[in-house]
Amino acid sequence: MLIVLVFALIDICRAIYQRQIIANLSREGSNLASRGTGSTTDEVLSNAISAIVSSAYPLSINSDGRIIISAVVYSNGQFVVTSQQAQGGLSAISKVHNGTGSGAVMPKTSPPLTNQPVFVTEVFYSFVPATPVGKLLNLTLPSTLYDVAYF
Repeated sequence: MLIVLVFALIDICRAIYQRQIIANLSREGSNLASRGTGSTTDEVLSNAISAIVSSAYPLSINSDGRIIISAVVYSNGQFVVTSQQAQGGLSAISKVHNGTGSGAVMPKTSPPLTNQPVFVTEVFYSFVPATPVGKLLNLTLPSTLYDVAYF
């Protein structure tokens, strides 16, 4: 019984560890994009994604994850995605908006000032348990971890 508990604890701790890493990556991605290193919005988003992917160790974003950074503005009473960049090997669709245009989904807080950009970073990562104990205990861990940050 103790061995089963130890193996279950290993998988749960790995999921928590990876979840914490993607939370840090999403926060840092939005932070970098909001500070803007580039001359165009697309260049700013591309530079932020490159920096995040290179600092994602021990996660492998290029094979098992996906980072999507969107630039969103509040205009005429609605949120509009003006630019969006993505990188990674995992097939994932943005929960903010699939592509550019109106109709972005934002948190239910007060909107930003009109035409002021908000940078949204979403991180998806495929979680694979290290042990088969989850199946034995009928424990369901998420197969894809997700986090989002707004700056």
